[in-house]
Amino acid sequence: MSAADQQTSATRHADKGAGTKREPDRMARWRYALATKWREPTAIIGLLMVALFAYLIIVPIVTLLGDAVQVQFGDARRAGGERGSLTAYYILRTLTSPVAQDLFWAPLTHTLSVAFGVITISLLIGGTLAWLLSRTDMFGRRWFATALIVPYMLPSWTFALAWTTLFKNRTVGGQQGWLEAMGITPPDWMAYGQVPITIILALHYTPFVILLFGNALRRFDSQLEDSARILGARPHVVARQIILPLMLPSLMSATVLIFAKCLGEFGVAYVLGLPVKYDVLATSLYRSISSRQTGVAAVLAGAIMLIGILSLLIDARLVREARKFVTVGGKGAMNRRSELGILRWPATGFAAFMFLFSVGLPLTTLVLSTLMQVPGNFALSNFTLDYWIGTGLDTVALRTGILLAPELWQATWNTLWIVGTASMCSGLLGLLVGYVVVRSPVLSVGTFLRQVTFFPYLVPGIAFAAAYLSLFAVPRGPVPALYGTAFILLLALMADQMPYASRAGISAMMQLGKDPEEAAQIAGAGWFRRMISVVIPIQKGALVAGVLLPFISGIRGLSLFVILAVPSTDVLTTYSLRLIDYNYTQAANAVVLIIAAIAYFGTLAAQKITKTNLAEGLGS
Repeated sequence: MSAADQQTSATRHADKGAGTKREPDRMARWRYALATKWREPTAIIGLLMVALFAYLIIVPIVTLLGDAVQVQFGDARRAGGERGSLTAYYILRTLTSPVAQDLFWAPLTHTLSVAFGVITISLLIGGTLAWLLSRTDMFGRRWFATALIVPYMLPSWTFALAWTTLFKNRTVGGQQGWLEAMGITPPDWMAYGQVPITIILALHYTPFVILLFGNALRRFDSQLEDSARILGARPHVVARQIILPLMLPSLMSATVLIFAKCLGEFGVAYVLGLPVKYDVLATSLYRSISSRQTGVAAVLAGAIMLIGILSLLIDARLVREARKFVTVGGKGAMNRRSELGILRWPATGFAAFMFLFSVGLPLTTLVLSTLMQVPGNFALSNFTLDYWIGTGLDTVALRTGILLAPELWQATWNTLWIVGTASMCSGLLGLLVGYVVVRSPVLSVGTFLRQVTFFPYLVPGIAFAAAYLSLFAVPRGPVPALYGTAFILLLALMADQMPYASRAGISAMMQLGKDPEEAAQIAGAGWFRRMISVVIPIQKGALVAGVLLPFISGIRGLSLFVILAVPSTDVLTTYSLRLIDYNYTQAANAVVLIIAAIAYFGTLAAQKITKTNLAEGLGS
């Protein structure tokens, strides 16, 4: 062997030895990295939460979508396949069959018609009020800034019950409405259907526009208007070329959010639409579930989810686009209010009228309706407290006033413990999600939790409830059937409220540095002790917000409960709806007033505890 060959062979042996040595070094580095990342339980907790939320959020939706393409129990003959086999029967039945018009296309048309009407009215009224509150010297601006947000604090179907109390006619039987009792018979189009549904939802969602558009107006620099006027621009040119482009993102965001809310709106359409068979997508879904058309219900829920997700993804895109509409300067923006002059009193009168029409009149109507024996008769002899505290009433199923009815207190107890427990769990889980997202050494775990806990916000409540019904209506593996129990309501509420709780937790944890924890760790405190003694006390404000906001939302919620609750697990919202079905109008209105009081004063308590102001963006 030549010297060159010997050198080459030696080099190869050296490289091989070095490679053998590098391999254990690489393995050692991997082991060290894993040991470092998994030293704290944060990563393990993160994986457990990934599994939990995958099961609570992703699995129900996947199961629901699976029901849309699998033969359901009792449909084998109609679908032409064995139970559980793949089929397009339900999609075709919902979209192309002779009954598709009633099942999907007419409800879709009604939903879109209502939504666009609501958007138009909300933008006109809300935009005007937002400008008056933010940019003018109108009287009572600070008071109106809070008062005009009250419709957002109350359940939307509170106003539907007030409307039917006033305008109900004998088309559907039962008690007379006030106007009919006075000799005025409202036409069907005014008493039921698209017109009242649109008006009520517009009044309920107008606060969205006031919140979003008003906040944008407050940030607008009035010096831009001054500059344009100095250059000779007329007022309509200033409005069209300067103000509107800068305000467009907030207006579009309000539009998309209102549209998404209208998709899943159930209570108003149920009260004012079903009596005349005016179905929207939410009530069509409810009808399908009630008639045990599981596959059709899955298709409808999937369609609602798809439209809702697309609309809110558009909103997310608009928020990103809004960054282009900013003003940059070296000084603070000037927010000078316009002087209304002789229009100051008419502007104040308009705001007062909207408050009375959207809050004062509905609540007064409901209160008076619970005190009248005969609707619309204002004689003193006609007023009574029997519907609140009376005994021996001549109704079949409700022989006492509502405050003496055991069913009310059972529904109240169910509401408080179910919603309260779910809110507590949501708040704690939200704080843990925030901790894992911010502290987890495994970035993919934090990213997944951030996204999956926000996903229920993209899904209308009634579709999310249908997903839970699909998953838990029958036993699946070790998990028994949960339908008919309070546990399914707890799980659904926890998952449905996670967008609020998790965002509160993530926001709070991003503001908390590692120094307090590291100091406790140096002192020998373990992870659990650090959470109890350091993290939770510091973040108690975020924890309270993560509990209170889901609690208030759950108290007034209907779409989720109406699908999943049964008489034994009635909450206040489903109990009042049951009274409506029995035509016990006074009792139903009384229960709704109780719900409205809890929601309103609960919102005020949340504002006080969290030191926030709804008029400045809480809940927007």
